[in-house]
Amino acid sequence: MNLEKNFNPSFVRENTEEIGGIWQFSLDKKSWRDIRVPYAPQSVLSGIGYTDFISECYYKKSFTVKKTDERILLHFGAVDYRALVYINGKFAVEHEGGFTPFETDITDLCADGENELMLTVYDQTQDIPFGKQSYKKNSFGCFYTRTTGIWQPVWLEFAPENRVKEFYFTPDVKNCALGVDLLVTQKGSYEIEVFFDNKKVGYASGDIQYRASATIPLQEKKLWSVGNGNLYEVKIKYGKDTVFSYFGLRQVQYDGYKFLINGEEVFQNLVLDQGFYPDGIYTAPSIDAMQKDIDLALDLGFNGARLHQKVFDPRFLYLCDKAGYMVWGEFPSWGVDFSNVNYLGKFLAQWQEVLRRDFNHPSIITWCPLNEVWGAWEDNAKRPDLRFVDGVYDFTKTLDTTRPCVDVSGGIHGRASDLYDFHSYEAVENIQKYLEEFNDEEKLKSGTLYFENRTGKYIRGLPINLSEYGGIAFGYGYKGGGMADAGGEEAVQSEESWGYGKGATDGDNFVERFRALVETVFRCQKLSGVCYTQLYDVEQEQNGFYYYDRSDKLTEQQKAEIKKINQSR
Repeated sequence: MNLEKNFNPSFVRENTEEIGGIWQFSLDKKSWRDIRVPYAPQSVLSGIGYTDFISECYYKKSFTVKKTDERILLHFGAVDYRALVYINGKFAVEHEGGFTPFETDITDLCADGENELMLTVYDQTQDIPFGKQSYKKNSFGCFYTRTTGIWQPVWLEFAPENRVKEFYFTPDVKNCALGVDLLVTQKGSYEIEVFFDNKKVGYASGDIQYRASATIPLQEKKLWSVGNGNLYEVKIKYGKDTVFSYFGLRQVQYDGYKFLINGEEVFQNLVLDQGFYPDGIYTAPSIDAMQKDIDLALDLGFNGARLHQKVFDPRFLYLCDKAGYMVWGEFPSWGVDFSNVNYLGKFLAQWQEVLRRDFNHPSIITWCPLNEVWGAWEDNAKRPDLRFVDGVYDFTKTLDTTRPCVDVSGGIHGRASDLYDFHSYEAVENIQKYLEEFNDEEKLKSGTLYFENRTGKYIRGLPINLSEYGGIAFGYGYKGGGMADAGGEEAVQSEESWGYGKGATDGDNFVERFRALVETVFRCQKLSGVCYTQLYDVEQEQNGFYYYDRSDKLTEQQKAEIKKINQSR
């Protein structure tokens, strides 16, 4: 089965139908115009390109079904931010959260033949997770064009009433086995078949009432590793239902300061990928465009990416799984008031949807629920309530004990984390000073290197990661002269560019400055990994190796030198 052509490759039924293409769209429910789904109305590919604030909008689409004894399940990959769904004028489901999937059984609301699907969408940029979406009218600094409404696929799935609900895979490298936790709607019997290269290598069966666990010995041991995404395929039969999936046989853990995959040390040399596209904003124009971003990073010698402040399309994660491309699974936490624990419940409700959707992806080697937690959004006078941080970490570890979790990347760590990390966009000599302190554990600082007056305690023995550094601005339009004003509205795409530091004068200068940074951080043997900012420009932010349209900034010779530098450790 060609999994990547399905909307969620880790959970596939054969009988599905996309509801994409041309829909009707309105800002006032009076005047309607065509919109191409699943592209947000702010995007060029939607056919609209309206980039001002959209607090409320409406969608409608006619679709046809032939009713049988199967149930009709309506799926949304993601709708930003709050969606109310109606079928033939009757309420079907409500969902809050702009980055996570939801589904509903619409069988009893559908007629045999033509039906009408309608959505009311509410969006905002206050006190909700919005990631890198600009909370001002225009893009500025490291904030970009907003996304409202449908931005991932919409599809129908036809399944029996008694069916598979969820399953979670726990690979056991040592014993060459697969643990399966299977959830179904009622009771019956199940069969699970495991294949590698179309050869059956594992089998389990049994009776189940709502939930059952099984351990499946594997006849062949094919490890998932960096650059070698060996994937086993799985076929689950439960009554009349059949679901297809896959997994990678791999284990990730830390041993002291070292990061291990399957017991072997791996240095995480990652690049920041923000998942924006010039024509689709949050939505890639094609599967090929998703694959290209992975290939661009590999071509420069990186072995993975920090998927930053966005929940990526599951098809992108499947491509990472296939490529043996390590990624951090991150939540777009910017926008939340971390000083107020009253927001914790809503945050966890959305974060658990990410954990459930993406648990089975072998490429995800670290969970990163929070980024740069300092205080209330845009109000640093409010100190962060570390109960918020601790609650998110504990919740994550309750749902997934198989992966490390960094409680906060580049912010103030709470009482527990599997990883101590920090961000630094400073000059080489300043980064060197921080790295030298790692040789004296008594002097280790908190992750908030931007705000040294807000330091916390380093937990002795934690592995260390420099999860953001670099940001060498380079490209057309960059005016140089140091960091631009990240709080000003003047840095709009096509008018002014923005970067973390003084821009490179040309490609050769960029390479030499990159070399100086990388050689400095690579010398620190206590680092388990690093993440360079960033793979490509996004709108006015020009810290990328490539332009926003993924065209080359550097010559082939310069890119080859970047790859050589990246592979020097």
